[in-house]
Amino acid sequence: MAITAERRGAVAVITIDRQERRNALDVEAATALADEVGRAVDDGCRVAVITGAGGHFCAGADLTGVEDASFLTALRRLLRGVRDAPLPVIAAVEGAALGAGTQVAIACDLRVAAPDATFGIPAAKLGLMVDQWTVARLAALAGTGPASAMLLAAEVVSGADAVRLGLAQRSGRLDDALAWADDIAALAPLTIAGHKLALNRNEPQSPEDPDVAAAFGAAWSSADLAEGMAAFRERRPPQFEGR
Repeated sequence: MAITAERRGAVAVITIDRQERRNALDVEAATALADEVGRAVDDGCRVAVITGAGGHFCAGADLTGVEDASFLTALRRLLRGVRDAPLPVIAAVEGAALGAGTQVAIACDLRVAAPDATFGIPAAKLGLMVDQWTVARLAALAGTGPASAMLLAAEVVSGADAVRLGLAQRSGRLDDALAWADDIAALAPLTIAGHKLALNRNEPQSPEDPDVAAAFGAAWSSADLAEGMAAFRERRPPQFEGR
């Protein structure tokens, strides 16, 4: 199965397990991950921890299906489901958290990052674009300067730097995330749910900018995206033309 889940007392541990793809998400995996977060809420869990199997958190979208609009729909549902779940969700990040992996991590409320973890949005290497919410959330968490480097220059941030920037709250691995989850699970759940709601409402609530939406649509329908996908499959540098 692409997604596995277990209960450790009041903590749900949800694992992305597509090790042959470095845990890259496709429609099925994104849908199953969202479903497991919802199931943790329905089961009365106090905290959910999302992690990846085999040494990586999530290497992004599975590029064999990313051009299908159904993937964007599944990814949006996943990100909103993690953000809006009325319980704390912790990302335990080791190895790669790239593209959709970074998006899932920042949708979580808290992040524990191994020093050798890597966060990044390599969209500019492929010719695609992330949504306005992702840009705003990343800038709020990491700061505008680091977010600009990640989005405009496709730079990666190490786990150690993520902690320094505040993008991750603690340095550590899965065991450290689980220990923190156990501590949080002993706290008052209604208080936490209320604070999480207030934190989310504190984010800018403006509707999607139509100019940004148009830019998003242009990127996803561009010849550059087709070139980026072809270059990725053929293992060669892309030749982008801005069209």
